Amino acid sequence: MTSIIRYLTASLPALELAFFRSLFSLMFMLPWLIRSGWAGLRTRSVKSYGLRALLGSFAMICWFVALANMPVADATSLSFTAPIFASIGAMIFLGERAGVRRWTAIALGFLGTMIILRPGFVEISPAAILLLFGSAAVAGAVIMVKILSRTETSSAIVTYMGLYMVPLMLIPTLFVWQTPPLWIYPWLIAMGGFGTLAQWAMTQAYAAADATAVLPFDYLRLPFVAAIGFLIFDERPDIWTWIGAVVIAASSVYIAHRESTQAKRHKLAAVTPGMPDGPLTAPVKTNTTASAKKT
Repeated sequence: MTSIIRYLTASLPALELAFFRSLFSLMFMLPWLIRSGWAGLRTRSVKSYGLRALLGSFAMICWFVALANMPVADATSLSFTAPIFASIGAMIFLGERAGVRRWTAIALGFLGTMIILRPGFVEISPAAILLLFGSAAVAGAVIMVKILSRTETSSAIVTYMGLYMVPLMLIPTLFVWQTPPLWIYPWLIAMGGFGTLAQWAMTQAYAAADATAVLPFDYLRLPFVAAIGFLIFDERPDIWTWIGAVVIAASSVYIAHRESTQAKRHKLAAVTPGMPDGPLTAPVKTNTTASAKKT
């Protein structure tokens, strides 16, 4: 999807591509909507869906504009900062606690960002700054999805995103509208299809496995887009992009590991009366046979 966006920015404005991304993604969810009916969209979280759509729309605009103005590998590397922003947001808005190790991982993640941007050594492009704002918006959208997933289904969340974002994206698109030629429509449909497939697959992956097992695979996007960028767009990411991306990825994976460990610890504490909310300790073994004899 990223590569198609990069290819089409030479023919259509980035805002218009973002609109078509939302439109065709919604169309790919129509079979689910027809099968489930309007009952599948019953919700009491209209405002939460609206806020999630606003954050998602802003993030998508930032992402598409950045891709039109910077190499795909650089853009993908900077997009890895989203989990770091999400971790900070979860502490602020969801009340999650963080210790020294998580804050250290967050600091390392931003160090990786500085390695890629190298302020003071090279000029930081406006597209890179815009992409960082977009990553922060993605983090906000992720937090909203965490809140919504407590009561809403994955299919409803994806469908509502399209229902909200299509009109939201249409408004700014009207100011830059260019009627697409016929040859572009298959690419637009593919862009929406890949985006929907990616979102569905990631949702299912996080539902089926722990985040620490899933997140490392997300970073395989970088070698994929780097290869495509080299073969199709003749783009060569420098060594600093790779180093920074590795630092950010390691930081994000560790943050996910800490969040998973804390979540398991709290669940175990909730089902184990009297268990302290602290480091896990080995279960105390009791000699039930001896106890029975004494009784």
